[in-house]
Amino acid sequence: MSVKELQKSYMMAHLLSALDNGKDIGHYGRLVFAMVARHFLSESDLISYLRKDKDFSEEDARSMYLQVQGKDYNPPQRERVLEWQSHQDFPICPNPDDPDSCNVYKDLQFPSEIYEQISEYHEQKSDS
Repeated sequence: MSVKELQKSYMMAHLLSALDNGKDIGHYGRLVFAMVARHFLSESDLISYLRKDKDFSEEDARSMYLQVQGKDYNPPQRERVLEWQSHQDFPICPNPDDPDSCNVYKDLQFPSEIYEQISEYHEQKSDS
């Protein structure tokens, strides 16, 4: 679990760089970061990164982490990232015209439970 792993995703490298530079990555940028990064960083490292956002306090960062962890959110699919991006100024996906960009499932290896949860969701959806 490390920042190096996260940087295999161009989108996550983009978010890490923006946070390192103290930029406001927007609510959805922080949410996407937390939903993905929780699988690669410790709680304290993830909160530390979120706090680098100039408009986000330690309390806000801890609250977001606890929400994402508590609800066990899966990392968002590319389509969701692009939808959320349309609601804020900061570009979460730096290259939205490339159909292969911002697909964290293509770029990163998540724990097997994530893929199992997604399969179960799709099975339940097709059964209804």
